[in-house]
Amino acid sequence: MTTERTLNTLRAPHISEKAARLAEHNQYVFIVAPEATKADVALAVEQLFDVKVVDVNLVNTKGKVKSFRFRTGNRQGKRKAYVRLADGHTIDVSAKA
Repeated sequence: MTTERTLNTLRAPHISEKAARLAEHNQYVFIVAPEATKADVALAVEQLFDVKVVDVNLVNTKGKVKSFRFRTGNRQGKRKAYVRLADGHTIDVSAKA
């Protein structure tokens, strides 16, 4: 997988309370490209962070319906990947550049 495709597959880490709890159990959450597959996500995480991926679960979330000045609209949906790493491997997703 090329570097460009790797960086396009993983968009950003998803930071939330649930993601912080999952990180304690060696599981991390990422926002991924809508066309990404489990194999793409696993390969991208292994290449980018130099870790061993055990399991990947993908979740599609629908965008919320919101109204503004009596007009309704939809927010954009997301695709999240829950990535479980092998024992002994960790990722510091809260590191600052």
